[in-house]
Amino acid sequence: VRLAACGQPDRGLVAPARAQRAAENAALNTSRRTAVVDAATRVAPAVVSVTVASKRRVTDRGPWDFFFLPPQDTERLVQSSGTGFVIRSDGVVITNQHVVAGATTITVTLPDGTDLEGKLVGEDPTTDIAVVRVDRRNLPVIPLGKSTDLMIGEWVVALGNPYAFLLGNSEPTVTAGVVSATNRNILPNDAQPGLYLDMIQTDAAINPGNSGGPLANSLGEVVGVNSSIFTGGGGNTGSIGLGFAIPIERALRVADEILKSGAVRRAWTGLEVAGPGAMQDWKTQGGVTVMRVAPGGPAAEVGVSEGAVLLEANGRRLRNYLDWEAVKLDLHVGDRVAVRFKRGGREESRSFLTGDLPTTTATKVTILRGLDIVTVTPAIQTERGLQSAKGALILRITDDVRRGTGLQDGDVILAINRTLITTAKQLAEVIESFGSQQAFRIYFERGGQTIFTDLVFR
Repeated sequence: VRLAACGQPDRGLVAPARAQRAAENAALNTSRRTAVVDAATRVAPAVVSVTVASKRRVTDRGPWDFFFLPPQDTERLVQSSGTGFVIRSDGVVITNQHVVAGATTITVTLPDGTDLEGKLVGEDPTTDIAVVRVDRRNLPVIPLGKSTDLMIGEWVVALGNPYAFLLGNSEPTVTAGVVSATNRNILPNDAQPGLYLDMIQTDAAINPGNSGGPLANSLGEVVGVNSSIFTGGGGNTGSIGLGFAIPIERALRVADEILKSGAVRRAWTGLEVAGPGAMQDWKTQGGVTVMRVAPGGPAAEVGVSEGAVLLEANGRRLRNYLDWEAVKLDLHVGDRVAVRFKRGGREESRSFLTGDLPTTTATKVTILRGLDIVTVTPAIQTERGLQSAKGALILRITDDVRRGTGLQDGDVILAINRTLITTAKQLAEVIESFGSQQAFRIYFERGGQTIFTDLVFR
């Protein structure tokens, strides 16, 4: 029998007990270290916070202005924040275009709290991708994966800096969920005017400030750029489990083109297809109807004509016009497009090379002089039977501008790129802000449907 002093454990029993606890703790830590933990650990060092200062026009009213004075428009410096991630160790960062839109200054904050000045290399509103560069070397780089082999239901993690202006920490936060769907198309709406095509849908919580951050699979490989959410409305701007990410392949292609030339050259097919109003006509058969073929354009050169129904493009079945727009979005200038279409009851196949979007639209001055526009009011909305309560209504348009832009009398311009147009004055200001050779997308209402067209200034 061994004796031990009161209150002192037998040393012969302590070592095995400690060893057992250590083994139990190790087993517990192993069980806690899930794939989500490993993925977050692998991705987080390359995630940055992006803080932007921009000038915005706001309407000021004093306490007596309601009675005596009209509201005054003033410009204020407004701060907002989002997320980005490093794709090259020499300081190249990807984020969303809407995060840096109109930025006068950009500050990139590393996970360790270091603030760096960011320089905007270029942006593409159509895909909502922007590239920012910081003067720093040997930065951790994001591990890259593929979105093309994602499985519905597999685990993903979203990293970012939601509500960063309210929090004192610079490390990214992590939320987990599953891939809810792929190839999701989001139509323009009041909250966001632009199209999002072929998006990855996830129920991983994505909140304001997460925009531009990475969506990674359970291996810690980035498969998308978090960009858009649906909210519950009623003042709720947080996640309701409907988040969307841009496929990483598209983001990298756009970033590569921006790094090479400072902008994205839009590929031109010379085809315009029927929009939302025609989607139901071909619901059972599939396909999109060609409404207009540009004379001398790429498609016209191989015999594609108006009235043809496009069934397939580059091996992708076309269910509606959004599928066609998704195909175009991933085309480079000079890429070959193989189309299968139906014409006169017979199926045909053709292929052609895309070209540069032609600079045939009117100059800025001509557009402004060639348009009579007014701000949509409740009275105008009722009188004209418009779906849109806001926008700039075209009362008159000259023949030159009509031919160059495809716009018509009675169209309501809703947005340019991802900027919502609420007044006629704002439309003029946005057009004036564009440089020469700048491509842009106009969204407008016609016949109760939202339509868009791509244009470029000379």
